[in-house]
Amino acid sequence: MDIVLTDQFKKNFKKRILRNTHLLTKYRERIALFIQNTQNPLLHTHVLKGKMREYRSFSITGDVRVIYIQQNKTTILFVDIGTHTQVYGM
Repeated sequence: MDIVLTDQFKKNFKKRILRNTHLLTKYRERIALFIQNTQNPLLHTHVLKGKMREYRSFSITGDVRVIYIQQNKTTILFVDIGTHTQVYGM
């Protein structure tokens, strides 16, 4: 599986995750799980609704999410990362 990062994901990762040691560690753990099995129950992977229905999400922590889209069988595009409020704009 290839994971491609959008510019938005890279920017928000640097701003929201990289500087926090705890979140960075959790991110690495969850990415390893995601690569092994995108449907691992610990990830709480789900399809989004409404205007974001083409996207999926999985959890890094209880409130921090990765938003992504499956581009094809082998490529996943990470679109955004952040808290529920940050990524869903609520």
